[in-house]
Amino acid sequence: METPRGTVLLLGTRKGLWVGRSDEGRTAWSWEGPHHEMQEVHAVAALPGGRVLAAGASSWLGPQVWRSDDLLTTPGGGASWEGTPEGALRFGPDDGASVEAVWALEPGSPADAPGTVWAGSQPAALWRSEDGGETFALVRGLWDHEHRPHWQPGFGGQAFHTVLPHPTDPARLLAALSSGGLYGTEDGGTTWEPRNQGIKVEFLPEGKQYPAWGQCVHKVDRHPDAPELLLLQNHGGVFRSEDEGRSWVPADAGLPATFGFPVVAHPHQPGTFFVFPVEAGERRWPPGARAAVWRTRDAGRTWEECADGLPERFFVGVVRDAMAADDHAVTGLYVGGRNGGVWGSTDDGASWRTLVTDLPDVLCVRAYAVPG
Repeated sequence: METPRGTVLLLGTRKGLWVGRSDEGRTAWSWEGPHHEMQEVHAVAALPGGRVLAAGASSWLGPQVWRSDDLLTTPGGGASWEGTPEGALRFGPDDGASVEAVWALEPGSPADAPGTVWAGSQPAALWRSEDGGETFALVRGLWDHEHRPHWQPGFGGQAFHTVLPHPTDPARLLAALSSGGLYGTEDGGTTWEPRNQGIKVEFLPEGKQYPAWGQCVHKVDRHPDAPELLLLQNHGGVFRSEDEGRSWVPADAGLPATFGFPVVAHPHQPGTFFVFPVEAGERRWPPGARAAVWRTRDAGRTWEECADGLPERFFVGVVRDAMAADDHAVTGLYVGGRNGGVWGSTDDGASWRTLVTDLPDVLCVRAYAVPG
């Protein structure tokens, strides 16, 4: 295995994609961008082999997925990009829908065929590519699901935002959307079942608060060494599952607020997760307007605050994909705010330092160790 010589941080923002590059110690950073300026970049992913995909939407040009085969290796902003062909993400004439935005990009698991990429869109649909993101096909098993007519847009739209391939079984996949819930397949996407049992929907009437669908899921994550263990940030709280989403229990006791958006699994420690609580309602900033990441080492049974170095005056939120971990042996964590600031930690969240400020509204954060 090659020794990492640095880190590349990919930031999707309200006005384009920004790239940060660090030294081996992740202390000195250089920044370049924007790529795809004036585009809302909701999702970014690096594929095995080094290809980078970026996706989002434009009020003038519509949705698009771009790909670059030299972004990771070409500092200074000189990377080349190609877009998907016209119609690469397009519903059929009888589907009665058109793609408004691409909210998620996820490489297939190591067990998948090379070139597999999953995409989630608005309106809520799942797409599969088998050629590294050059073309995509609609996953009809989920689009034609009997629950889909009952799904409703969340406050931020009908975002299909979470795709979790199983690390060893390519036939198994989890996918989540707002507001519809979590769904799972065990036959490669032909059939899907809801996996929302035990998740309370507080805004529904008494006696109807545990429906099979209709949950406003914000984000779900898991560790590849413990794929049955999930942590989910819902509109009404944080929940834990130990059976790959077939049942859920509350996991937010000890948090200063049960509302929030991102969930990040520690890449080396199954059971360790990070969240960023914010107040519900109109505020959507952390309690006391003080930025803090919260960490659990026991899958949500207990929580501890990780705020050293984060802003003490923070009147914005952190959206569902704006927190991430890199894949170094000593993990780096990164969080981006809607004020255009990004902070990093190299000690499991115990302390943080400012990496960059004054970017556009940060929508997505992804980090990758660059081999030497």
